[in-house]
Amino acid sequence: METITKNSALNIQELRQDFPILSKKINGKPLVYLDSGATAQKPKQVLDAISRYYQTQNANVHRGVHQLSQEITVAYENARATVQKHLNAALSEEIIFTSGTTESINLVASSFGKKYIKSGDEIIISEMEHHSNILPWQILCEEKGAVLKVIPINENGELFIDEYKKLLCSKTKIVAVTHVSNTLGTINPVKEIIELAHEKNIPVLIDGAQAVPHLKVDVQALDADFYCFSGHKLFGPTGVGILYGKEKWLNEMPPYKVGGGTIKTVTFEKTEYADLPLKFEAGTPHIEGGIGLAAAIDYLNEIGIENIGAYECELLEYATAQLSSVEGLRIIGTAKEKASVISFVIEKVHPLDIGTILDKQGIAVRTGHHCTQPLMEHFGIPGTIRASLVFYNTKEEIDSLVNGIQKAIKMLE
Repeated sequence: METITKNSALNIQELRQDFPILSKKINGKPLVYLDSGATAQKPKQVLDAISRYYQTQNANVHRGVHQLSQEITVAYENARATVQKHLNAALSEEIIFTSGTTESINLVASSFGKKYIKSGDEIIISEMEHHSNILPWQILCEEKGAVLKVIPINENGELFIDEYKKLLCSKTKIVAVTHVSNTLGTINPVKEIIELAHEKNIPVLIDGAQAVPHLKVDVQALDADFYCFSGHKLFGPTGVGILYGKEKWLNEMPPYKVGGGTIKTVTFEKTEYADLPLKFEAGTPHIEGGIGLAAAIDYLNEIGIENIGAYECELLEYATAQLSSVEGLRIIGTAKEKASVISFVIEKVHPLDIGTILDKQGIAVRTGHHCTQPLMEHFGIPGTIRASLVFYNTKEEIDSLVNGIQKAIKMLE
């Protein structure tokens, strides 16, 4: 694949050749994959990196003196450094490999909560959070007798920042919000959210699962205390993710899971735990996952995150216009700042019925509540149809979606 300069247009048809699955047919129709918000497809560069690991590099990391183990340990730690550079973290030790965003949030809720949360304390989340950024905090509040506070949203799907300011107080011990809503596509003003919390010395966790595929994330510029994402949404493997945490917090937090790899010394009387990042990485890690994730990051950086963002803005504008022309269709989430995610409902038609008929036409979308049931309750709907667009999608695929929806509506009438 040729290197693309920052200001050049993307050659989408060429890029699509990097994704073998896009040539697949569903029900005899060309696959139109519009569900990258659930999981993105993988380019050959990632598939090759994983295959190469198993064919020529397979060994365990951090514990062997033989050459194969030494070589793969270097490769694995180079993958960590790739993530560090991509997020502009100050130290590679601030990058913790996890199984994904869900485990990253659970790690912070458990470990930070064990040390810092007590009865009567308050934790702030938002009304648009994924269940993975609600449940861990709910459990923590139940265990500790703390209180969960929620930032409300307006009808466009934007946070009421003034209400957020009112929630911040001396009882607030942590704020946890999404960078980009998986359902609405809303890009939240996380830098402002962090600044307001830091004025009161309150740490902030950012769920970046839906942000990293679309935006350039600089954790030092944001001044985030914690930032997490999943590899499979960033065109990498499933089962691997990242927790970035500032060194000062990670050093003070107790281990989340323990076992091989997390220790310096063990006796039956006392254990001394390893330094960062191994303190939080018990057991054999998802080695090929880390290497595959690094390959995905290298691939995206070769294309250029700015190029990707500009093209996806075009897709979003086109899709919004085309979908808005469908009679009875209402877009849920019309924030001024959006990533290329569109959720919508159709009058008198259940989302599941539309999704099923679209599938018969080879069109893959997500239907349901998208693990954001409180958000569905806010809008008074059971769920939506969601099309999540990335750089390997085309305007022609959006046309296929619109045509498919119109066919579905006629069938259901």
